[in-house]
Amino acid sequence: MRILSGFRDAFKIPDLRKKILFTFLIIALYRIGCFIPAPGVDVKALGSAIEGSGLLQFLNLFSGRGLSNMAIFGLGIMPYITAEIIMELLSAVIPKIKEWHEEGEVGRRKITQVARYMTLGLAVMQSSALIVSFNAMTENKIFKNLTLGSGILIVLTLVAGMALLMWFGELITERGVGNGMSILILISIISTMPLEIRTLVKSAFNKNPIYVVILAVASIAIIIGVIYIEQGERRIPVQYAKQVRGRRMYAGASTYIPVKVNTSGVIPIIFAASVIYFPLIIANFFPSFEGIASRFTQGTPLYFIVYTGLIVFFAYFYTAIVFDPYELSDNLKKYGGFIPGIRPGMPTTSYIAKVVNRINLPGSLYLAVIALIPAIMFVQFGTASVPIGGAAILIIIGVSLETMKQIESQMQMRHYEGFGLK
Repeated sequence: MRILSGFRDAFKIPDLRKKILFTFLIIALYRIGCFIPAPGVDVKALGSAIEGSGLLQFLNLFSGRGLSNMAIFGLGIMPYITAEIIMELLSAVIPKIKEWHEEGEVGRRKITQVARYMTLGLAVMQSSALIVSFNAMTENKIFKNLTLGSGILIVLTLVAGMALLMWFGELITERGVGNGMSILILISIISTMPLEIRTLVKSAFNKNPIYVVILAVASIAIIIGVIYIEQGERRIPVQYAKQVRGRRMYAGASTYIPVKVNTSGVIPIIFAASVIYFPLIIANFFPSFEGIASRFTQGTPLYFIVYTGLIVFFAYFYTAIVFDPYELSDNLKKYGGFIPGIRPGMPTTSYIAKVVNRINLPGSLYLAVIALIPAIMFVQFGTASVPIGGAAILIIIGVSLETMKQIESQMQMRHYEGFGLK
């Protein structure tokens, strides 16, 4: 009831109501664009081709099933997310990009500009690769009289749709409720859930009707567990010493450094999925490689082992890039802060790194368990349409909580209680 009253109060605030309605308008335009196909595409043949490929189903999920229609928004927002991740990784090896990170708002604009150009390049590469891959499926006849000119037209359509989608995301961030790109991904995933739920329930019912009840209970347990762990954090206490500025003395303050259990978010799952599907991509171009690629298909023992290992590895790898203990320790020392019982300098750096590494292990294993739920369901029920597992559930819960917190902060500024989030 508290959440429902919070939404009711949000619509009582005129400027917040305009932001919410504007966000709904952009979402509606996005969903319409997911059903407008590019010229010269047989949508029915394309849909059947995607159903038989795990990689294409993964991409189709993040495009709100726009890829199955080869729609103008068929690429989804993934090229932009990939570009953002690449820029984050490059900041660890290229000093210039790291300097931009430290320049604040001006540096952020430079990074965003480079990411936009990179997004367009990735969109051209991805759309071209999709056309080549679909055209190789001669039994499906996806394209009608494909020529060089019609192929270029399809690529331009998809790239233009990607650019328009980037603009939609920025509009939601600036004039809507915020988190524009994340909200578009959230809507893409939610839009596929009704069909996935129906497919999963049908498969479970055909096996045994009692499985439907078990799935319902398991779904609720998974959602509660993910919310609990995503909100979990390890708080490192920090004490600031007394400071004298001019003729005034400022008393020391006590605070903490929050270290989330899942520090790396959904990135390790996306990276691991990209790597695990790479042999299948190679097999599309080199049929002699199909024997090796078949060992990595969903549900095989090697798939479970390699996928788990990749997720754990990327969880540590990405956390090491975005969470720098040395920089954090240096900032504490610079502003007169220290961890009680730990000397400033390298001992503080070592202590923070130790805490992060320890909490990373359960966090990475938690990610692996969530990511393997679709594969487990595939083995049990023969369907990969699982709305309660993998990257989907993490994105839905993470983005929903963050968006609600942003709306709540704006409501509290106007003396409303909000949703009761902590």
